[in-house]
Amino acid sequence: MAKINFGGTVEDVVTREEFPMEKAREVLKSETIAIIGYGVQGPGQALNLRDNGFNVIIGQRKNSKTWDKAVADGWVPGQTLFEIEEAAEKGTIIQFLLSDAGQITLWPTIQKYLSPGKALYFSHGFGITFNEQTGIIPPKDVDVILVAPKGSGTSLRRLFLAGKGLNSSFAIYQDATGRAKDRVVALGIGVGSGYLFETDFKKEVYSDLTGERGTLMGAIQGIFAAQYEILRKNGHSPSEAFNETVEELTQSLMPLVAENGMDWMYANCSTTAQRGALDWWKKFKEATLPVFDELYNSVKDGKESQRSIDSNSQSDYRVKLEAELKELRESEMWQAGAAVRQLRPENK
Repeated sequence: MAKINFGGTVEDVVTREEFPMEKAREVLKSETIAIIGYGVQGPGQALNLRDNGFNVIIGQRKNSKTWDKAVADGWVPGQTLFEIEEAAEKGTIIQFLLSDAGQITLWPTIQKYLSPGKALYFSHGFGITFNEQTGIIPPKDVDVILVAPKGSGTSLRRLFLAGKGLNSSFAIYQDATGRAKDRVVALGIGVGSGYLFETDFKKEVYSDLTGERGTLMGAIQGIFAAQYEILRKNGHSPSEAFNETVEELTQSLMPLVAENGMDWMYANCSTTAQRGALDWWKKFKEATLPVFDELYNSVKDGKESQRSIDSNSQSDYRVKLEAELKELRESEMWQAGAAVRQLRPENK
């Protein structure tokens, strides 16, 4: 592992330099990687592993949209694409990449195929950490490991095809074979990680659920909506309000922050913008800190996981979800956004 100083804290990370793809292939040369689920993370991880030369098969229900998607992606029924039970039986590493609710439903089936020495792989710590709620308790004679790319499966695949990588965390919950670390690091390199940093299942899910509800999705939408509303209330047009709230951030500023950091962004904007940003960021921190504290405690106490399980297991979940997404999609702000996107030069 390489030692990297992250803001004063030295951490061990795995990069492609000290664990190259050739080493990953050697570690997994006798393994059959069975990817169960072809929805969000499944396609990106499966295709990257296949393109990197690993032995990968897909387990999916026949006559489903995801089965058809797998076929369209080049997986061959009876050769690399199988019913879930057959893939789980064939796999020496079972990548359990269904949704959290889907994992709960399918766990009794998968459990039957976890013979001694196999590895059970997750990309989310949810099922294991909240096992009192999920019922997912693996047998003691299998490795239980995790690689969690810090982004969607779509981003993982796009960056891979562009010759880049998405950072991932990795964790070992159970090392039954003595090979769990080599297996999980090799898989992390194989799926296309830029670098790997170590965590545990509990920390992964706590940070992930906080991030999704916070700055990654929940908080950012709330801040967008609040600023847009204030601008509109004070007479600004939808086009102006959206451009000043969302478009400039996502299309101009955030790519620069990603490349160079926030201090660089502050140093390379107008002095008026500098002064305003430096004067106001701490006020926003003070205002939102109690909300994030409440959020983290809700995650840690199992309230968010239970709400997710209860909601996602309802038969009408998809109907209710579409109604909530429709509210966002048809809001003035995101209708304005659709118009703005159409006007981008690359979309004309």
